[in-house]
Parts: sequence; C-alpha cells; structure tokens
Amino acid sequence: MKKSENVRYTVLLVMGLLITSGLLSCSNSNSAAKIQLLFSKEHYQQALEGRIILLITEHIETEPRFQLRDDSKTCQAFGMDVKHWKPEEPILFDMDSFGYPVTNFNQLPSGEFFIQVLFHQYQTFNRADGHVVALPMDRGEGQQWNRAPGNLYSTPQKVTIKDGQMQAITIKLDQKIPPIAEPEDTKYVRHIKIRSKLLSDFWGRDMHLGAHVLLPEAWETHPNVKYPLAIMHGHFPSDFGGFRTTPPDPNLKPEYSERFDVEGYNLIEQQEAYDFYQAWTSADFPRVIAIKIQHPTPYYDDSYAVNSAAQGPYGDAITYELIPYIEQQFRGIGEGWSRFVYGGSTGGWESLAVQVKYPKEYGMCFAACPDPIDFRAYCLVNIYEDQNAYFQQGTFRETLVPGHRDYLGNVDATLRDMNYRELVLGTKGRSGQQWDIWEATYSPIDQEGYPKRIWDRLTGEIDKEVAAYWKENYDLAYILKRDWGIHGKDWENKIHLYCGDMDNYYLNNAVYLAEEILSETTDPYYNGEVDYGDRAEHCWNGDHQNGNHISRLRYHRMFIKKYVEKVHLVAPKGADLKSWRY
Repeated sequence: MKKSENVRYTVLLVMGLLITSGLLSCSNSNSAAKIQLLFSKEHYQQALEGRIILLITEHIETEPRFQLRDDSKTCQAFGMDVKHWKPEEPILFDMDSFGYPVTNFNQLPSGEFFIQVLFHQYQTFNRADGHVVALPMDRGEGQQWNRAPGNLYSTPQKVTIKDGQMQAITIKLDQKIPPIAEPEDTKYVRHIKIRSKLLSDFWGRDMHLGAHVLLPEAWETHPNVKYPLAIMHGHFPSDFGGFRTTPPDPNLKPEYSERFDVEGYNLIEQQEAYDFYQAWTSADFPRVIAIKIQHPTPYYDDSYAVNSAAQGPYGDAITYELIPYIEQQFRGIGEGWSRFVYGGSTGGWESLAVQVKYPKEYGMCFAACPDPIDFRAYCLVNIYEDQNAYFQQGTFRETLVPGHRDYLGNVDATLRDMNYRELVLGTKGRSGQQWDIWEATYSPIDQEGYPKRIWDRLTGEIDKEVAAYWKENYDLAYILKRDWGIHGKDWENKIHLYCGDMDNYYLNNAVYLAEEILSETTDPYYNGEVDYGDRAEHCWNGDHQNGNHISRLRYHRMFIKKYVEKVHLVAPKGADLKSWRY
C-alpha cells in the first residue's frame, strides 16, 4: 500500500469508528444547521432505540423514504443511531452523521429541497450465545425499513440549503406505519405459521417460520394421495403471488415498469397469474404441492436458508421443522427425493445452498441468476486475492469497481455507492440490505455479537481472515469441489444453474467458475445443467423464448415440469411416481 493510501486509510478508519460510536465531530461543524426531532406519547410511551434516517430530495411526487436507491436518481440520506429516545423529549440530529451519496452535510448543493425523517425501531435480543444485540424485528413487511409497521416518520417539509447550511427547524415524527393484515385462506392457497424451537432457543424469544401453500387441483378429493413438494426460495412473499383465479381487472390503470421499460406491466402480471391458475388446474399439469416460505430475520427479508453464526440455525429450522410440518399437514411424500427447490437471485443461491448443505434432504435444485456461488467472483471482487473491494488498484491510479450495469454494460452504480447507501441505513450490518445480509449469513461474529465485516465499509479493505471463514463454510462452488468425493452421489442429477451473461450484478462470473468445477466432476459426473441467456439481465432463468419480464413470472410452470421430467433419476426403486399424476 502506498504512503498516500496509508494516510487515507487511517483517516477513514478513524472516521468509521467514530461514526459507528456516534462520537464524530469536527472543527467546521454545522453549528448553524440545527434539526430538532421528537415524537409524541400518542405513538409510544416508552423510550426507543433505533436508527434515524434523514432524507432530502428535490421533489415529493413520491415520499423521500421511497426515493433512496443506488443510481444517480437517488435522494440524499444521512443516518444516526439513537438510544433511550423518550417521548416528548427532543433530540438534535448529528449534522456530522455519515451521508449518501454526499457524505457530509456541508457539501450539499444549495437550493430548495424537501426533508423527511424516518425512525427505524430496534429491539433487544438476548441470544443463546451470550450476546445482547439491538436489531430490527420483522413486523410482517419483510424487513423493509421504509414500510415496517411501527416505524415513525414525518410529513415532508420544505427547506432551503445554502453553502451547506440550513435554518434551524423542528421535525415531529407525526406518523406511524400501521400493521399489515394477514392474508386469508382460499380454496387453493393456505397460510401457515409455526413457532420454531430451534430459532426461539437461539434468539431468546419466540421466533416463527411461515409459508404460503398452493394445493394441487382436486387435492381434497384425493385423500389417499401424497404429493411431491415444490419449494420456491426467494425474498419475503406477502402471499402466494403470481396465482390468480380471476381474469385481469378491466379497470386496472396501466403502470409503467422502469426496471423492464414496459408499459402496463401490472396488467401483464395479472394476466400471467391468471394463466398460471388455468395451467395449474388443467388436466396435464403435474400435481404437486407448491410453497413459498417466509423466514425473515432481524437482518433481512429472509435468512438465506442456512445456519449461520449471526442469525442462528435457519437451515435446520426450515429443513427439519417447517418442511416436515407442511408435509404432515398437506400430505407431502416426505422423502428427500420428493422435495425440490427453485428460485432466482437470492432464491437461486438458497436453492443451490440447501442442495449442497443438505444433499440427501432435497431431490433437485434449479438455481436461476444465483447470488455469488463462487467467492472468487463475489460480483466483481475476488475476496481471496483482491486487497480492496472498492478499487482496482494499480501503481499509478485506482479505478472504482462497478456494482450495477444494464444489458449493454452501461454502469449506473459502483460497489462503493451500494455499500455507502447501506452504511447510512444501518451500522453493524443492520441496514436490512443486500451486502449486509451476505455478511450476516457468511461471517463469524465480532466481540459485540454482530457479523464481522468482509471489508471495511468506508475504505473497502478486505479482511482475509473473514474471507477464509467464508470459503470453508459458504463458498458453494468450493464446497462442491472439496466434498465431491463425499457427497457426489447425492448431488448427481440434482444441480441446474441458469444465468444471463449480462447479469446486472455480474453474477454470471461466479456461475462460469462453478460450471468449470461441475464439468470436471467424475465418479459420478454431476449430470445436471448449466445454461446462459445471451445479453440477458438479472432474473434470467433458462427461458430462451421470452424476456425477463415474462419468464420471471413463470418459475412454477417452468421448474415443476422440469423436475417431473427428471424425477425418475433421483427417486429410489419402488418410489410412488404415479398416484400424484392424475
């Protein structure tokens, strides 16, 4: 590391420690910018702990709390931890708090803006490992800081900022996000929730797992039939989405999808959901039980379906508590070969992970656009060889590492941008966002009980000891190679990977590396599938006929049929492959 880098690293490291502890101050402090915050006893009578997020934007067509993003269209945000905040007792927002995308308040552009403040509430957990940690409990929304029931927020108000200064104002957090109603059972869709003993023991309080269960056609009139279980992994589902028993709403106002650049995408979604219902109930569709599981943690909208030091035994809880319960309640076959997993992105990683971690408990996996499955390509970072995640470092210059691109390779966010946004939303891995959940899943814990950082969030400097821990425990491609001699026969015929070769997050790079490992397997050969979509972006799942905006809505139709076509390869001799094909 060059001398200039040493100086920069030391300064930023000290800043990071001070920011985390809430002690940062400097000689040019914004003494003229006073923002006083308070909430009333009407909303809470007890003192609160959590994260205050101050948001600034030029426009309020949508509330500022919904405008924070990774690209240049983002609003501005600053974050501050707070403890023992009492009702009716005002506190001052620390104007030296870390910000994104502008890191310091006094560097903001001059002009008229709108300001909004949101308070993300934390709760105390007394974990079985002896650590006491403060984290946001999921409240039925899937760990969304800007939508979490019980969070307080203010009505946006107009302010003037000039030369990094702003008039003194008082902001009352006068609104509270209401609870979310539970979904109702229907003929086809049932909803279950169980208390997990494994997770409750770990977290020191009752913790639950849930699922939305889609029953096969004529399930109730075939009481003696037992069915395979189709398990879709992915982000927190509010219900069994993508299944609709009525045609699209003729009065629905068409909405534009910025992500897919498609007009009337909400109409397309409803039509696809109705088409799936028609396929599901048709005479030639395989009769299986399909589920979407709910397993949010205090770190994210789902647990990544594996055991981890910071989150506890979610892999075991899902595999040995939730899934057997569903099979007992709804007549699942209940054997490893009869359970298959599929999903995209987070769900893609989870599908491969549970197949790798529990080789006998699952019969097949279909992993689309999976999160990094080989940490030599942790997006565009090789955590084993690179020294810094944010910069490609040369002798005479540094280049920022890209974080997000379109299908033509145009970059609209760097990896540092994405991590800085998360740092504003939460210290100690508590942002509830993507890079933090990877650490909460893969990392050992620090002295306080929070996940150890794979890299310094301010500087990008990679911790090689943490990287070594990740490799041995969660680098799926490495584990496949390391353990093929032990579990190869249990993985044979089961692994199927799909990814667009222009994945927005560069996830295809890890799939290439995993494919090399799989292609070299012997005794037995893996005998699965790896496929790529030409110029296809994130969410590509093996469909060469339709764009992502369509194929992402057809996971069940695609992968249930793929499993049924291949199930004879994994089913034991004498297994029932007929009764459920009525």
